[in-house]
Amino acid sequence: MACRNEIRHIRECLDSLLEQEWGDLDWEAVVADGMSDDGTREALAEYCARNPRVRWIDNPGKIVSTGLNAAIRLARGSVIIRMDAHTLYDPSYCRRCVVTLLRTNASNAGGPARTRAQSVRQRAVAAAYHSPFSTGGARFHQAGYRGWVDTVPYGCWHKETLVELGLFDESLIRNQDDELNLRLLRQGGKIWQDPDIKSWYSPRGDLKSLFRQYFQYGYWKVPVLRKHRLPGSWRHLVPVAFVGGNLALPAVWAAPLGAWSSLAGWTWLGCGAAYAAVIGFASMQAARRNGWDLLPFLPAAFATFHFSYGLGMMSGLARRWDNSGGPGYQETVFSRLSR
Repeated sequence: MACRNEIRHIRECLDSLLEQEWGDLDWEAVVADGMSDDGTREALAEYCARNPRVRWIDNPGKIVSTGLNAAIRLARGSVIIRMDAHTLYDPSYCRRCVVTLLRTNASNAGGPARTRAQSVRQRAVAAAYHSPFSTGGARFHQAGYRGWVDTVPYGCWHKETLVELGLFDESLIRNQDDELNLRLLRQGGKIWQDPDIKSWYSPRGDLKSLFRQYFQYGYWKVPVLRKHRLPGSWRHLVPVAFVGGNLALPAVWAAPLGAWSSLAGWTWLGCGAAYAAVIGFASMQAARRNGWDLLPFLPAAFATFHFSYGLGMMSGLARRWDNSGGPGYQETVFSRLSR
């Protein structure tokens, strides 16, 4: 696990880890802390003193990929389970990960994305997150899906698989999990999702935090595209096309281009009306499944998912990337962790 400034979540997360039903499995937990200054380090020291199986190391790189790689290199086990401090885990989570990895002969095994929310706004974000309208129908958002997928939250691998892949790409501030799974698939590996592997992620509770999070996801998708030359899925390109159209069409409309300006204007208005209708329909569907009290907040949540990711990817495309990667990327506003 890699964490940084997670005092609001780290205790519950570690409690759910210590409550795991390990059976005959021998285990250890290695937590790489990104030099937290909010009390997280004190909490980690407390848990390490309580249980010698829990180890805490420094992650001076302060980003997820450097922390995970440091923890993986230190890990003594033959199987690695990647965990996240924003998440609570069912007592059977780790055991089921290992059993599923061995039973299916998969290269990576994990469960679907599930959320646990409290406030109305957080529940609205969670409801939008699970809707195909915000995620493009990614199977890891489908809590009941069992089968082969292109990625899973977190993951469970044989350590030798991760070593052969070269571990996580430390030039990436975000999207390091998706990029590693993309590498794995393109080298002939397979990823299995089992809905019996249960965990619950705590989503952002306000639109500002959600915008920042998905702006970064879109921004850091660009170096993944540059590295692999193709997207892991074409659904990753839809938001940037959507935002680009919403910027280009009104610009053409305002330009003195005669009939082309008129066409662009009517196209933009028509697309806007269609988007409003679809977002209204998706909000009604999500509210019907998750509670009608969410309806006033759902349109803004959907729009935040779409516009933040698209604007982030456009910003990434506009940036002149060098090929060095590494810690230098951490100096920009886009690279700061949002948790």
